[in-house]
Amino acid sequence: MHPSPFRTARAPRLVLSLMAALSACAVFTCAHAADPDTKLLEAAKQAQPALIDTLKDMVSIESGSSNAAGLAKMADYTEKQLKALGARTERHKSGKGAGSTVVGTFTGTGTKRLMLMAHMDTVYPEGTLATQPWRVESGRIYGPGIADDKGGIAVILHALKMLNDAGWRDYAKVTVLFNSDEEIGSIDSGELIATLAAEHDYVFSCEPIAARAEGLLLGASGTGTVTMQVRGRTSHAGAAPELGRNALVELSHQILQTRDIAKSIPGTQLNWTVAQAGQVRNQIPERAFATADMRLTVADGFERMEAALRERVANKLVPDTETTIAIERGRPPFVASSAARELAKKAQGIYGEIGRKLALHDNTGGATDAGFAARSGKAIVLESFGLAGEGYHARDEFITVDSIVPRLYLMTRMMQEVAKAQ
Repeated sequence: MHPSPFRTARAPRLVLSLMAALSACAVFTCAHAADPDTKLLEAAKQAQPALIDTLKDMVSIESGSSNAAGLAKMADYTEKQLKALGARTERHKSGKGAGSTVVGTFTGTGTKRLMLMAHMDTVYPEGTLATQPWRVESGRIYGPGIADDKGGIAVILHALKMLNDAGWRDYAKVTVLFNSDEEIGSIDSGELIATLAAEHDYVFSCEPIAARAEGLLLGASGTGTVTMQVRGRTSHAGAAPELGRNALVELSHQILQTRDIAKSIPGTQLNWTVAQAGQVRNQIPERAFATADMRLTVADGFERMEAALRERVANKLVPDTETTIAIERGRPPFVASSAARELAKKAQGIYGEIGRKLALHDNTGGATDAGFAARSGKAIVLESFGLAGEGYHARDEFITVDSIVPRLYLMTRMMQEVAKAQ
């Protein structure tokens, strides 16, 4: 028997280090690769064909944000599905939008209150199905709005059916909300979402997630529209231009000197996107205006941006002109709380049970209704429980078939976990 090459004075320390490493690996394995709930996983597999049928039904309904008839069909369809699952339903008619919001409520025997939400409207105009029909190809299913966000609706409906079939009622209340104006800023439903979310312990929003980085979203930008208006003085462009005060020239000056203003306000973004001035070629324009897309990830972003813009536009190029700034606030930013981040780690463990990795994305340039849901700070909110896919708001939008079972498993397991939390 040969002596071990590790039998030196350093051996005890090395052995202890190896034992510590093995112990850490064991803990990691237990936390991230626990055995799956085989009954729930099998139920998710059994639910896949029916979920695909539901997707096909919904994609066949063209429901752009201004398509009143299509949105009414979607509301009828989703309300019927919720009632079949045992929900008490109601509709909230939009004041500005073309559709309504469907709300379903389930009452259970537990203590926790859960809210699930997704949106029925899409960005696609009527007639899009003629050139972008439903099709299945190479593990993908294509169709306008299939990922954003009819896939989210399908996950909610079939996750609820799986849990109903299993006899699960370990919750005080589950509220489901399907709105019809998300793609136009949730102009009517935003306040309803905020109000209902504040009455719940947890909110799971079901926007899609990118197939290339399947996970959950822990942050999204708030939105706003900035309007800049310039008032000058009109005059003849050929005979007496010096008597005028050119609003277009002043607007151009102001756009140039504010184009990088967001760099001085961390957590904000501003991009001028539309401008207009003048009526005819031979007249010095008296009025000009521009609008900008604003994004923010900080609560005081609107106030700080408005103050900074007003200070900056006081520097004029054209004398005797007046520049005004106004900001129309859209969605508030969504920034996951520390409690939500801890819950997201639990979701990673659940995905690990079925051998999948779950990424946690801190922010995107987009905006979601999770911002309204998290506004009060009362609910723990997570985003992007919908299906994985790509091509949102573009041609050939799709979901990946192999994301269906994992996303159903994630949603149902997470609902069970939060319902039994202390």
